Amino acid sequence: MSTSTSIIISSVIIAAAVLFVNLGGVSQSSGNNENVSILDGKQIVEITARGGYSPQLSLARANTPTILRVKTVGAVDCSRALSIPAIGYRQNLPLSGVSEIEIPPQKAGGILRGVCAMGMYSFAVNFE
Repeated sequence: MSTSTSIIISSVIIAAAVLFVNLGGVSQSSGNNENVSILDGKQIVEITARGGYSPQLSLARANTPTILRVKTVGAVDCSRALSIPAIGYRQNLPLSGVSEIEIPPQKAGGILRGVCAMGMYSFAVNFE
């Protein structure tokens, strides 16, 4: 196999992976609300960032002030470089620690997506 063929094949694979992540490669019909709680009138959505994001899909209440609490523990991969385009958030998370991100109330049916800097890992919060 020639070098140019290998490059083309690699490019196609990378493009497919980026499309999968950006088009919501997570099933929208299932989700997790065990990581969602209400504290002092605010909704807390907890996500872990290390080798990806967990859970990948969370279910949250619409029209509720929300804090996205992202926990890192020895994260040395690209999941530390978090981007949430809908709210203009782009930050490098600490190697280990907790970052709290204020999310304005979202409408029912809204989906908030987060993605790492390389587009390899993503998560979504569905507001119902």
